[in-house]
Amino acid sequence: MPTVRLPNNWRPRSYQLGFWGYMERGGRHAELIWHRRSGKDEVCLHWTACAAMERVATYWHMLPLATQARKAIWEAINPHTGRRRIDEAFPPEIRRRTNSQEMFIEFVNGSSWQVVGSDNYNAMVGSPPAGIVYSEWALANPAARAYLRPIIRENNGWQVFITTPRGHNHAKRTYEAALRDQGSFAERLSAYDTGIFAPEDLEAERQAYIADFGEDMGIALFDQEYGCSFDAAILGAIYGAEIRKMEQGGRIGIVPADPSLPVHTVQDIGFTDDTTIIFWQALAGEVRIVDAYSSHGQGVEHYAEIMAEKAEAGGWRYGQHWLPHDAQAKLFAAGGRSVLEQYKASGLSGSWRVLQNRQTEQQGILAARKLFPRLWIDQSCGELLDALRNFRREWDEDRKCFRDTPVKDWTNHFADALRYLAWVWMEPRTEATSEAPRTIVVGGKSTVTMNDLWKAAERDRRGRV
Repeated sequence: MPTVRLPNNWRPRSYQLGFWGYMERGGRHAELIWHRRSGKDEVCLHWTACAAMERVATYWHMLPLATQARKAIWEAINPHTGRRRIDEAFPPEIRRRTNSQEMFIEFVNGSSWQVVGSDNYNAMVGSPPAGIVYSEWALANPAARAYLRPIIRENNGWQVFITTPRGHNHAKRTYEAALRDQGSFAERLSAYDTGIFAPEDLEAERQAYIADFGEDMGIALFDQEYGCSFDAAILGAIYGAEIRKMEQGGRIGIVPADPSLPVHTVQDIGFTDDTTIIFWQALAGEVRIVDAYSSHGQGVEHYAEIMAEKAEAGGWRYGQHWLPHDAQAKLFAAGGRSVLEQYKASGLSGSWRVLQNRQTEQQGILAARKLFPRLWIDQSCGELLDALRNFRREWDEDRKCFRDTPVKDWTNHFADALRYLAWVWMEPRTEATSEAPRTIVVGGKSTVTMNDLWKAAERDRRGRV
């Protein structure tokens, strides 16, 4: 058998040596905010090849969406060599078998490597991973990290987060947390730091962005991709301006629940993906989001338990719970009971309502925009805020413009829940009830209703005009 030395005919670039040395010394957690075309995925592929041959375990390379993985990693070509990047990092000599359909490689020593998506992180079968690379972390579902971190810790493994910035979202927070952690490696490198592009090449790239996107958007995108700026606007952000106004107005901060008011909920229900719950109160024309929760692949019992725990911890009393219209569908897995029926049987306080509004997504987005000036959000709702900041339109590469339709990713569940809230944001109205006419006894004999007195007074007023 031929001898292969890893990394395979490859050496880290000078600016990559800090990260590589940290991992060689047994590093467990790295956050790389490196500019576009800096070789983030490449260095991680080669590191994983070395790690997989040193320790028999399962390793993942995770993209935000499973549908992106094939083009971005599995079939990606190194423009300098014309070879697939996975073939360069994982030469045939170290492989036992390759499954292209599942984007899976088994190595000769029993280790395995697979490309997966953060939109399906808890549905993977097989051994739990001992090493994960989160590629394009700023666009990934942050719930994947929370779910997989205990697994990595239990397996004494490592995790690497690589990305360019996408505003002030979870990637910025995890990077800043790693900066404060002496055991982690955190690094932000712009194209001006690495020096791999000549100044004139960077200026040409900047002008190309301006030509494609216009001056404001082109500069913002260049600053984001090559300047690694967290302050650059998120291109195509649907609620970007509304969120900025909330921040400027101090409407994102400490927003405690008022114990004198009921807490209401709206839900976006997912059966194979995320379910999201927004907890809110209404007062004097204001809508206050006091909490939010989202999880993946759980049943109604789980969400009912979470809602009960939050009510007990916060001293809340529930008012109305709003569910999407498909909550009335009968489910075979639930013994023929609908989500609505299961919630009603859970014992939670409050009344249950089903949204009958069948507005389009675009109409819902317009309704949400009208809600924003009245909206307050507690700062603890980090995932909700990240999702609303990153909820964005699809880019049409051929027409060089944004489509009307939003990108379908983890942000949709929170955005849909906000749309539902926009439809029901007014304070819950009590149902009208029929009452017996109120009467007045005159001289102990005659009885007239208040309505009769009002009409008589109105006739008298008109007669005097």
